[in-house]
Parts: sequence; structure tokens; C-alpha cells
Amino acid sequence: MRHRNLRINRDDLLMVAIDYQEKLMPVMYEVDKLRDKVSRLTRGLGLLKIPAIVTEQYPKGLGKTENLESFKEALGGVTIIEKDSFSAFGASEFEPAVKTTGKNTILLCGIETHICVQQTAMDFLDRGYRVVLVVDCCSSRSKEDKEIALRRMEAMGVELVTVETVLFEMIEGNKDSEFRGISKIIK
Repeated sequence: MRHRNLRINRDDLLMVAIDYQEKLMPVMYEVDKLRDKVSRLTRGLGLLKIPAIVTEQYPKGLGKTENLESFKEALGGVTIIEKDSFSAFGASEFEPAVKTTGKNTILLCGIETHICVQQTAMDFLDRGYRVVLVVDCCSSRSKEDKEIALRRMEAMGVELVTVETVLFEMIEGNKDSEFRGISKIIK
């Protein structure tokens, strides 16, 4: 029997954040909780130096990424890709940007869960990537749309995690140099 490493390896991880835009965010289900979790995730990933790609769906109409400067600062910079398709793969620059990183595990999050996030997840799976979805950093306008999309993606092979799970899984324990910083972010 072949041994498979199930842990998330931060050296093979790329964050892909879908459409956290100014005009979309205010109408998301439990938006305050979503904003808090996204802030914690980005600060934690920045501390761990995880590269990130951020997409923006039709920014002329839906605005830029909400709190973009804070987002960039927390992560230590990001690649921003504009799109007009639901899946991020519809943007011609997206797939080359992902391939350039050399990463095979995608830490996916964003809005809306049942549309752009789900279609992007499907396309990553079709291309052979491991997809890990941060469920508390995803939302839709309705709770039901989010819940059905999560169940469907999990059935397809997407792994579901929370912010706290993913950040602590990437450090070894309290002797890890980033432990204190991650602990402060989570508290």
C-alpha cells in the first residue's frame, strides 16, 4: 500500500482568493465573520510567506478587492488577475500565473462559494491539483447556496478546512518559529 502525505505542505501551497470585492462583500451571508476570518487567514499566510493570487470579477462594475492595501500588506504582495468568467481559468493570465509558482496544492477561498469558487475548484481538480478550501473564508448571499456548494465540492474531492486548521497544520508545534505569531492571529 502506497503511503500518502495528507498534511498540507506549506512549501507546495498557493493561496487563490476569489473576488473579495467592494460591491460583493456587503451582501454576503455573515459578512462580519467572513471579513474577520479572511483577515486572520491573510495575516497568517503572510507570516508563513505563502504566495497568493487574487482574482477580481469585472472590477469596473464590482469594485476592487475590499481593503486591497491591507490585503497586499498582510500577504506581502499578491498577483491580481481580472476576469470576466466565473472560473478564474477563464482569464488568460490565470493558469500561467499558477504554473509559474510551481505549486500543486491550492488553498482556495472567496465568494461566491456556489459560483466562482466552485467553478474554479472544479477546473483545478480537472487539471490534477490538490484543492483545499477554507470554508470560513467563503460565503454566498445565502447560507443554503454556500452549504450545497460545500457538500458538492467535498464530494468531488475538495478538502474542507478552517482558518485555524490550515494555519496550525503548517507549523510543527509550539517550538516552530512562527507558532507565537500564528497563536496571536488566531486568538
